[in-house]
Amino acid sequence: MSRGSSISPSKPDRDLVWLICVLLGISGLNAQTNIVLTAPRQVSLSPNFSTQQLSVSWLGGAATTFDLIILRTEFNETVFYETVSATVNRVSGQHQWTWTSKEPLECTSLSVKICSRDGQTTSEWSETQILQGYDLPSKRDFQMYPQDRVVPVGANTTFCCIVEEGKTLKRISYGSTEMVVKNLSRRSYAVTAVNQGPSRPSGANVICQLTEINKIIGAVVFVGYPPLPTDFVCQTHDLQTSVCQWNKGRDTRMYGRRQTRYYVNGRNCTPPQRCSLPEWYGNWTLVAVNPVGQYSLTDSAELSHRVCPVAPVKLNRVVHAWNATVFWEWTSVNYSSLALVCQVELTSQGYKTKRVFSGSGLQSVVLLDLQPNENYSVQVRCGSQKNFWKWGNWSEVLPFTTKTYVPDAPDVWMWMNRDNTGLVVWKRPTPQQSHGQITGFEVTLWNAEENLQRTQSLSPDDYSLPVNLTQMASFSNDNEVIATVITQNVEGSSQPASVPLRLIDMDPPVFSRTAFTDSGFPLTWQQNASTTCSYLIEWLDASCRHDCQVEWIRVNAGSTNVSIETDTFQPGVRYNFSLYSCPSSSPLLIQRWQGYLQELVPSSSVRLSVSQQGSDAVLTWEEIPLADRRGFLLGYNVYISHGSELLPLAKLSDHGTRKYIVKDLDVGSYKFTVKAYTSAGEDTGTTVSIMMEPGSELILSILVSLGIVTLLLSIVSFICCKKRKWVKRAFYPDIPEPKLPGDWSRTRGPLDVKPSPHSMVHIVEKSEQDSFKDALVVIPEEEEDDEGQGIGDEPVDTDEPQSLRYYNQMVDERPIRPRFPDSSVSSASSMDSASTDVTYTGIQTSCSSLVFQQDPQSASEGHQPDADHSVSCGSGGGGYRPQMHPIALSDNIGLASPEPLLEPQAVSSGGYKPQNSWHIDSPTEEERNGLAPSLGSPVSVASTQFLLLDEEDHSEEKQQPPSSAATWLSNLLSSSKP
Repeated sequence: MSRGSSISPSKPDRDLVWLICVLLGISGLNAQTNIVLTAPRQVSLSPNFSTQQLSVSWLGGAATTFDLIILRTEFNETVFYETVSATVNRVSGQHQWTWTSKEPLECTSLSVKICSRDGQTTSEWSETQILQGYDLPSKRDFQMYPQDRVVPVGANTTFCCIVEEGKTLKRISYGSTEMVVKNLSRRSYAVTAVNQGPSRPSGANVICQLTEINKIIGAVVFVGYPPLPTDFVCQTHDLQTSVCQWNKGRDTRMYGRRQTRYYVNGRNCTPPQRCSLPEWYGNWTLVAVNPVGQYSLTDSAELSHRVCPVAPVKLNRVVHAWNATVFWEWTSVNYSSLALVCQVELTSQGYKTKRVFSGSGLQSVVLLDLQPNENYSVQVRCGSQKNFWKWGNWSEVLPFTTKTYVPDAPDVWMWMNRDNTGLVVWKRPTPQQSHGQITGFEVTLWNAEENLQRTQSLSPDDYSLPVNLTQMASFSNDNEVIATVITQNVEGSSQPASVPLRLIDMDPPVFSRTAFTDSGFPLTWQQNASTTCSYLIEWLDASCRHDCQVEWIRVNAGSTNVSIETDTFQPGVRYNFSLYSCPSSSPLLIQRWQGYLQELVPSSSVRLSVSQQGSDAVLTWEEIPLADRRGFLLGYNVYISHGSELLPLAKLSDHGTRKYIVKDLDVGSYKFTVKAYTSAGEDTGTTVSIMMEPGSELILSILVSLGIVTLLLSIVSFICCKKRKWVKRAFYPDIPEPKLPGDWSRTRGPLDVKPSPHSMVHIVEKSEQDSFKDALVVIPEEEEDDEGQGIGDEPVDTDEPQSLRYYNQMVDERPIRPRFPDSSVSSASSMDSASTDVTYTGIQTSCSSLVFQQDPQSASEGHQPDADHSVSCGSGGGGYRPQMHPIALSDNIGLASPEPLLEPQAVSSGGYKPQNSWHIDSPTEEERNGLAPSLGSPVSVASTQFLLLDEEDHSEEKQQPPSSAATWLSNLLSSSKP
């Protein structure tokens, strides 16, 4: 029996199949690789010179990409070389590609070649096609391209200049800028303007100039913006047609035939910015086009939402004094049922007000609250009350004038002087108050208490009336006078306005200061709860004192502040502000202020004067007049002139001080300057001069003092004279007369005095001794010759101490009780030793202090005194004895020993011994070495006090210069020589 089975392919069969597939693939690739690309053929060039585009077309077989090269023919320079993909016309199989050149196509010839490309495989190049330029030798003209080109702002434009055959280019300029030139061919030159800005309406000029001849050629380029309109909107005026409007936007710089053109829904709109369409479309499109670009906008809306009524026409009016009715008409009958809202603009004296009215098909309005005899002008515009879109256009202006009416009551006030005279003043009526031409005023003064009334009519130019209250009211009854003013015009009289006039019997409140601000003078006050009436604030020039022209405003009740500002305020003028309550019934002055619009330096200086008080200069000055201060005085500055410079002396911050004293000035000339100052600065100042004389007041005070002293001395002398006995007993008691033994006759008679030989007085000084030990030494003298000569021919210049002739003298005329026991010897010796007429009286010598020098004759005879022998004053008798200290003499008449030598009593009683310690007239160091030494004054035995000073006084006064006593004594001794 047979058995069926399925046969499955074996593994070798599967490998064979794969091998066959691979071989078939490789063979297909080789077949594709062996395809040969054909070169493009039938190449053609189509230039567009206005756009500088070159269109290249060819037949290229099956290739889809091509290599394209463009060269400048003459220089064989590559301009473009790229692989491009061209569009294929499926019907004709023709390829086409467009190239845009940077340079105008007219500038030079261009060569074009194309080859097909398939991956890395390329075909042969096609035949070269040449686009002939205008630089061919056959075209010898001077040319420039492009001409009248239009480009957008910011573009780059290349211009070329083709020079004449055989000529050379000099330069190419864009406007006023010379450009960099590039050679395109032998005759063609190119320049490129980069990032061009907007040109003028006539365009920008590009000039080409040759070197050999003065010949130029040029081109014009227009540079501008593409259009950019805005705010495109459509609306209706008559509820049927549509009107579209827009804004042009920025200036495109395109003019004339290059300007922007506008189209709305395809309709050319002339003039621009507005286009009327015959019906309401609901959708609109605006297209704006110019040579460098275009722009489009759209709009859509419903009819009822875009209603803008036209302007009313044929306006008319009906006028009254206080109101007027205005009428108008509409050009569209469709407005009769349209709900309108209208705006009426009313103008009067330059001020405009708008009033709004509404209604269906509105055609008239009534204007209320007008002013009589006032000029007005009115115009009207309307809009849709429902779905308001916007206001329509204004109508023409309609002017009119309201009728006249009786004037308003005047605004009346008063000014009172201190003498109870014053002015009734009222403001000039404004046109809104006069209501017509003013014909005059009527003023009535009325005193109800005394039943006095006076009425006076004034002209339209009078706005004040002088009054005298003393003629209308008595001071005792404190009556008040009511002033009433009525304004009159052609229509009649106004309501009366009154103000009470009162006698001034109280001092006003003090002023407070206010400073001007941007909003005026700010004035504030406290609210009086009991006051319910209004206020009035008046102001005036503070320098005014009589019949002042005041200004005022009225303030509502309850107000506590106000700012005053008016064009009449002037810098440098002080203004007084006064606040009155209840000005119409019983004015009461509540508060006052002062202020300046602007403070200035004073316009005048102080009147300065100066006077002298001793060594002080007193500056006084007068106050600057109020009108010349021009600011609040803060004080004064005082200066003194130092050459051309002013040095400050004082800053007086108290403006009330008008005196300044400059103290302790020396004799001489001075200049002082005083300057007043405000917050704005100093004035120019006033200068005065003064010559300071020696102090007459000082002399006067001295004379007064001397007079007072003299008077006191006279009084004391008078008292002492009256009480002389008491004074004598208290200060000068009687000294008991000494009782002398023996008979001392007081009978006066001549005294016979024998001349005695004079002695030489040597001045001896020893430095090691104390000054009080200096002594005068008596030296024996030779006998004089008959001619009275001195010591022979002895030379003056000697080493011995200087000597001076000294003469003894008679002392007294009356007998005095001797103080020595041996009075006879003393008396005889005194009388024998006198040789001059000089008498020494009133000098008392202390016995205990006298020691006498040894007599020379006795010393030579060998008599030696006893060392402890005391010398008694009683041996002096009636003769004169000088004081001296004990001293020892050497053999050569010098100072040999500090031990004193004492004279015998008998000898010492008969001779004269000078003082050796008198120092005031004693010789100084220089005089001791001189030729005429001075001796001190002798001291009498009857002296009441010593002429010898203490040791300390002697040492201090020794340095004093010598007095005239030395000269006097020398002359005296010389004249006394026998």
